[in-house]
Amino acid sequence: MDKKPKKKKFEVQPGETISDCLDRMAGEGYFPVRRMEEPVFKEVKKNGKMVQEYHEQRIVFEGKLQ
Repeated sequence: MDKKPKKKKFEVQPGETISDCLDRMAGEGYFPVRRMEEPVFKEVKKNGKMVQEYHEQRIVFEGKLQ
């Protein structure tokens, strides 16, 4: 029997709903204990300068083994 880690991070994938991610967590035997939202930036060249621009929001859940 494989020993699972006590905590694991689950990222909401593109095209996946939060509910789908939570179902995937439950299927692996984890329940959510923390939700983190991280902004993702891209570097874009504007007027000859490199500028960081907001691109998307990444949602990550921390799961604890049941």
